[in-house]
Amino acid sequence: MNNTYFLKTVFVTFLACACVVSNLRAQSADALIDKLVEKGILTVKEANELREESEKSFNQAYSVKSGMPDWVTALKFNGDFRGRFEQNNSDNDLYHTRNRFRYRIRFGVNASLIDNFDVGFRIASGNPQTISGGTLVGGSPITANTDMNSLESRKFLWVDAAFARWTPINNPNWLASAVIGKFDNPFLLSNMIYDYDIVPEGGSFQINHNFSDTQVLKGIGAFFVLDEINQGVGSVPSIDPEHDPFLYGGQLMLESKWATNFETALGVAVMDIAYKDSLSSLAQPFYNSGNTRRTNNGALKYDYNPIIGTAAATFWLEKMPFYDGRFPLKLSGEYMINPAAPANNQAFRAGINIGRAGRRKTWEIYYRYQRLEADSWFDAMVDDDNGAFYAPGNPQLAGTGKASGWFGGTNVKGHLVQFTYSFTDYMNFTFTWYLNDLIIGAPGQSDRAGHFMTDLMWRF
Repeated sequence: MNNTYFLKTVFVTFLACACVVSNLRAQSADALIDKLVEKGILTVKEANELREESEKSFNQAYSVKSGMPDWVTALKFNGDFRGRFEQNNSDNDLYHTRNRFRYRIRFGVNASLIDNFDVGFRIASGNPQTISGGTLVGGSPITANTDMNSLESRKFLWVDAAFARWTPINNPNWLASAVIGKFDNPFLLSNMIYDYDIVPEGGSFQINHNFSDTQVLKGIGAFFVLDEINQGVGSVPSIDPEHDPFLYGGQLMLESKWATNFETALGVAVMDIAYKDSLSSLAQPFYNSGNTRRTNNGALKYDYNPIIGTAAATFWLEKMPFYDGRFPLKLSGEYMINPAAPANNQAFRAGINIGRAGRRKTWEIYYRYQRLEADSWFDAMVDDDNGAFYAPGNPQLAGTGKASGWFGGTNVKGHLVQFTYSFTDYMNFTFTWYLNDLIIGAPGQSDRAGHFMTDLMWRF
């Protein structure tokens, strides 16, 4: 028996045992093989043969251990539970302060497959959503929170994500991946643009290029389905049933590490909504408000194709009292303009993060000021928690079918203060407070409003 054959046999046997004992990842095997080539113990040809043998042995061992098919190389579970107390209030006596207790539960599974595929799904809680006439169409798109109400009635679980992803390129210089289904938002933008709770449906791709260990350029493109009109629209006959509305866009982001304690990120994004006339407030249940709509059919009056600029800079301190590990200070900002609207078409946001929560005995304080004008972006996409009170007579409610109410969306300016403390690696406490005014209000009416939330969350 020659040394190379003996080494192959020992290596493959060891790897198979390691798979059974500790679910060793294939990347670790590749690193070990690369080291053997570097030391001159294996030739490149022998290394490639060994990779094939080790991958086959890994898959067989994992299949025996997990009971899954041999093309499944890993199976991961994850989730979280959050309990919340929440209050919406307003200076206007026409609005009655709303207090409620809520919870959110999410549970996900991700399967890694051979040939660089992975498939996943996630279920989540959430209040039901109905359209005109009371037809149930699923869970709320803007939150997975469930209200505690209705005499302790049993609550709903929904499909929160379901996707397949292919990553054909993943090496030190390049990464390329594509995903279809219902998946977490791929764009690196704040909730001034996309509510963090929205899980879009459609397709997306991402290409990253590492110019060096300190410079990474990310390119992201996506297509999101907003609705399917099908054969008719019932009460809104002016909508063309062949014009299904959709959103598409792209983003470039350059992330740089200038020193061990200083990082920056600069980005630009463009978005567009096709067939915006199909997004009638008389056909869909819009929870947010702010956009200018046509009074005859509730359709959006203007197009939405904004240009968005983002910037962030993070400086790391080596230590900070009452904080475990390096301490980050981050400044961030966003600016958006929608050239398709003649006025009220701009938005900006400026914020500071002090610290970063997530690990045991870490904490974070966040403050931002934001001005999001009425027609700068599609109101259904943005943070629904960032709202104010629309009194009767507010012109931005024309064509919406709403008389008054507390609504998130565009046409809002104001402050956000948030504090998070991580008791452990898996348990956080968060305090959140919004204080806002409307940019376009009802004549002679106060619209200032607050939104207060306290959360306890456990991750698993």
